[in-house]
Amino acid sequence: MVIKDFSTHCLNSSHNHDRKMKLPMLQNSRYFLFSISLLLLLLLLANWVGLNQEAVHFNSQVKPILNKKCISCHGGVKKNGGFSMMNREEMLRPNESGKPAIVPGKPGESELMRRITSHDPEERMPYEASPLSTKEIGILRQWIKEGAIWGTHWAYVPVQPVKVPAINGFLGLFSAKGSSWANTPIDKFIYTTLKEQQLSPSPRADKATLLRRVSLDLIGLPAPDSIARAYLQDQSPQAFEKLVDALLASPRFGERWASMWLDLARYADTKGYERDPGRQIWRYRDWLIRALNADMPYDQFLTEQIAGDLLPNPSDEQYLATAFHRNTSTNDEGGTDNEEFRVAAVLDRVNATFEGVLGTTFACTQCHGHPYEDIKHEEYYRVLAYFNNTRDEDTYEDYPLLRHYPTADSVKLDSLCTWVAKVSTPQRSMEMYTFLKTLQPSIYSIAGDRFVNCELYDTKTLIMRKDASARFKQVDISGKTKLICKVQTHVEGGRWEIHQDSTNGPLVTAIDLPDTKRAWKIMELDVKAPQGKHDLYWVYKNPGIKEITQGGMGFDWFYFTDAFPAEGHPEAKKYQADFWHLLNSRPPSTPIAIENPVHMRRTTQVFERGNWIVKGKEVQVGVPKLLGNVPQNAPNNRLGFVQWLVDKKNPLTARTMVNRLWEQVFGMGLVETLEDLGSQGANPTHPELLDYLAWQFMHQQQWSIKTALKHMLCTNTYQQRAEASPELYEKDPYNRYYARGPRVRLSAEQVRDQALALSGLLSTKMYGPGVMPFQPEGIWASPYGNEKWVLSEGEDRYRRAVYTYHKRTSPYPSMLTFDGTTRDVCTARRIRTNTPLQALVTLNDPVYIDAAQALAERMQQLAGQDVKKQIAKGYYLALKRKIAPNKQAVLEELHEKALKKYRSNPKLADELFGTEKVKDPPGSAAMVVVANALLNLDEVITKN
Repeated sequence: MVIKDFSTHCLNSSHNHDRKMKLPMLQNSRYFLFSISLLLLLLLLANWVGLNQEAVHFNSQVKPILNKKCISCHGGVKKNGGFSMMNREEMLRPNESGKPAIVPGKPGESELMRRITSHDPEERMPYEASPLSTKEIGILRQWIKEGAIWGTHWAYVPVQPVKVPAINGFLGLFSAKGSSWANTPIDKFIYTTLKEQQLSPSPRADKATLLRRVSLDLIGLPAPDSIARAYLQDQSPQAFEKLVDALLASPRFGERWASMWLDLARYADTKGYERDPGRQIWRYRDWLIRALNADMPYDQFLTEQIAGDLLPNPSDEQYLATAFHRNTSTNDEGGTDNEEFRVAAVLDRVNATFEGVLGTTFACTQCHGHPYEDIKHEEYYRVLAYFNNTRDEDTYEDYPLLRHYPTADSVKLDSLCTWVAKVSTPQRSMEMYTFLKTLQPSIYSIAGDRFVNCELYDTKTLIMRKDASARFKQVDISGKTKLICKVQTHVEGGRWEIHQDSTNGPLVTAIDLPDTKRAWKIMELDVKAPQGKHDLYWVYKNPGIKEITQGGMGFDWFYFTDAFPAEGHPEAKKYQADFWHLLNSRPPSTPIAIENPVHMRRTTQVFERGNWIVKGKEVQVGVPKLLGNVPQNAPNNRLGFVQWLVDKKNPLTARTMVNRLWEQVFGMGLVETLEDLGSQGANPTHPELLDYLAWQFMHQQQWSIKTALKHMLCTNTYQQRAEASPELYEKDPYNRYYARGPRVRLSAEQVRDQALALSGLLSTKMYGPGVMPFQPEGIWASPYGNEKWVLSEGEDRYRRAVYTYHKRTSPYPSMLTFDGTTRDVCTARRIRTNTPLQALVTLNDPVYIDAAQALAERMQQLAGQDVKKQIAKGYYLALKRKIAPNKQAVLEELHEKALKKYRSNPKLADELFGTEKVKDPPGSAAMVVVANALLNLDEVITKN
C-alpha cells in the first residue's frame, strides 16, 4: 500500500517527467545493491560456517584425546582387548571380539562410540577413569563419520618451503598498520600472530639495552669496550647489524655456545659412577669451541662428532670430534660386568642422539614400543646396531685413544707413513698410522674367557698364574706374521705360548718372557697364522712360581699384523726404530670412537623387555619408519646413520636445532619442550615460522649456525623493549607471542663470567685442561683415590666457566645452584629456578667477593675520589647506561651505612682485604659492598 501511494503521488505530481522516472529507478538500484550485498554476506557467512565445519583436524583435535585418555591402555605398551590406537592400520584391525572397534564413516556401528557413551561403569571407556566430555565425544563421532582419517604428527612431516605472510591493508590496496615494523620474514610471521591475538609489538629497546642483550646472547659476556664504543657512537641504520657481525667474529662466541652443546654431549672431566675418576677429554671441548668459532656447517658438525672416524683418511681433528660419544660414563668399580656397562654406554649414545639432535623421546622403546608414537620396540635396536660396533670397552684406559704426539714425534710419524706408502702400499701406510695414533684394532684382555688359574684382575686386566690358560674366541689372523702385545711380568722366568683351537693345539707362537718388574712392556713376536677364524688359547707356565695363587704375568692388549715393510731397504732400520719409539712413547691422549673391522663386528639382538641379558632376534641397522628412510647407498654404519640424520628430508634435525637456537635467544623455544617435539610435547606457538626457519637453515643458510642466529637477531621482534604493561602481561605472561623483547635470567656460566668481566678479573686464556677456581674444602669425597680439588694458580682462577673442571658426582657448587647440570646424561633443556641459595652464592661466594673487590677498585680508579661518581661509573660499567637518580640515591645510602659500620669496626675491613694493602680500608670496603650490590642487581643478572 505504501508503494502504491508513493507511485500515485509521483505520477500526479507537477514535477517534470524525468524527475518522476529517476526516483523509482534510484530506489530499484539501491534495492538491487542491498540484495546483492545481503547475498554476498550470506555466502560469506555460509562459507565461514562451512570452513568451521570442515574435517576434524586429527593432530590438534583427535590425537590429544587419544594420547590423554586412550593410548595408555590401547597403544604401544598395552593393547587391552587386542585393540591398539598406535596407528590407523592397527586401529582398524579386528580386536578380540573379532570385530574392529571403529567402522570408518559409521559412528553408529562403531563399538568405540558405544563404549565411550555407555552408562555402564563396567563397559564405559576409559575404564575406571573420568568419562570423556561431550565435546570430546563429539570430536570422535565427527572424526569417525568423516572416515577416521589418520594424520602424521607435524614434527614427523619433512620440512617444506613456507610462504612468508604478506602484511597488507584492506584488499591489499593500502599499507597495513604493521607493514613498516614487520620488515623481515620473521617479523611478518610474528606480526601476523600478534594481530590474531589482538596484540601490538613493543617499541624498540634503547641502544644500551640492545648492546648488552645481544652481547650476552652471542658471546655470553658484556661486549668488549672497542665493540661497545663503536656501536654506541654509530647512528647509521646498519649499526646493529655491524654489532652482530663483530660479536659473531669474536673468539668468545665459541666459548659461549659450547656451554650449550656440552650439556647435550654430557661432557665432564670424570668418568662417573661410584669411583668417578678423572678422564682426559678436554681436547673435545676445545675442538667444539674451534668448530663453533669457525662456523662449521651443522651437517658437518654432526657428521664429524658421530662418525668422524669413518670419513676417508680422517684427520686428528675428525677423530677428536668423535669424543662426543665417548663422554658416556664408565664404571671402573671392581666386580662390575664390563659388557653390561659397555652396553649401557651404547644405549646412552642412542638416547642422547635422539633427544639432543632429533628432539625425540626414544629411550622408552628400549623396553617396549613407544607409548605415544608409532615407533616399534625392534626399531630401537636397529638404531642401536649403528652404535654397537665401536671399539670401546668398559675399562680403566678408556681405549681407543687418540694419542697426541709432540711436534717432533708428529714429524717422525708423518715421515714414517710417507715412507711406508712409497715402499709398500697406501693401505699399509694408513694401517700403521691408525695403529700408532690409536693402538687399534687391538684385542683387549677382557675379551678372554675359559679361565684356568687366571682371572680378570678387578674385572679389567688378565692376570695369569702358575699353569694358567685362557681362551680368546674366533680371532681372524689370516696371513699375519707378527704379534704386538702389551704385557707385564710379576716374577722372573715363565713361558707364554699361544695355541690354536685348544691348549694342546698347533703352536702359533711362544716366548720365554723377560722380567719387566711389573712394568708394562710392548713386545713383538713371530707367529704362524692359521687361515680363517680360530679360538686362540693363551698358556702360561713358570716352574719358579711356588704359590698357585701368585700372579705371573698380565695382559692388556694384543694386535696381529704384518712384518715391517721393506726390511731389506737401506732406510728400513731407521724407520723401524722410529716405529718403536713412537709405539713405546706415552703421549697424552683422548678417548675417541673407532669402528670395529669387519671380522670383529658384533651382532645386535633385541633385548627382551629391555634386559640386555635376555637376547631376542638378531636385527640389522635401520631407522624408525616414522622418521623416513636412510639415503640410498648409505653405508651400514654410523656414517650411514649420520647421512640420514643430516639428510634434508629428515623431518627433525633442522627443526630441533633452530628451535634450540631460538630458545637460547628468546628464552623459550617455538616448541617449549626442546627435548620432545613429538605428540606429547608442547605445540609450536608459530608452526609456520618454525618450518620457515628450518627450511632456511638447511637450504638458504647452508646449515650455518651464525647465519641462522643473525637472521633471528636482526629483527624488530628481537629488538623490542622487554618491559610489559599490566595488560600485556595478563594476556601473554610468558611472552609466547613475542609482543615484547626477551627477559631471561642469565645462565650459570654467564652469571659467573659477567661478574669476572665487569671486575676486570676475567682471563682471556683459551683452551687447555679444566681449571679449579675457588671451592670450599670438603666438597669432594673420593672414596677410591686421592683426587682433590687443588686451587688453580694465577689467572686460571678467573677463567671462563666453560673451562671449570667438571666432576660428575660433585659439579662446581655455585653453577649447580644456578641450574647447571651434572651431565650424567644428555640434558636438552635447563629448567630455570629461583631460590634463596642463588642470592647467597652471588653475595658470598669467594669468586663474587673477589669480583666485587676488583670492581670497586676499578670504579675508584676510573671515577676519582668522588663517591657519587664512583657509584655512577660502576653502574655504567655493568649496564652501559647512566644510573637513574632514585637508584643512585639507594646505592649512596648503602655506601653511607657500610662506611659507618667499617669505620666503627676497622677489623671487619681488614678481614675483607686480608693481607692485601689498600688505602683507606673502611672507605674501600664500603665501596666493595656497593660493587657487590651492583653485581646482584636484578637487571644485572637478567638479560633484558
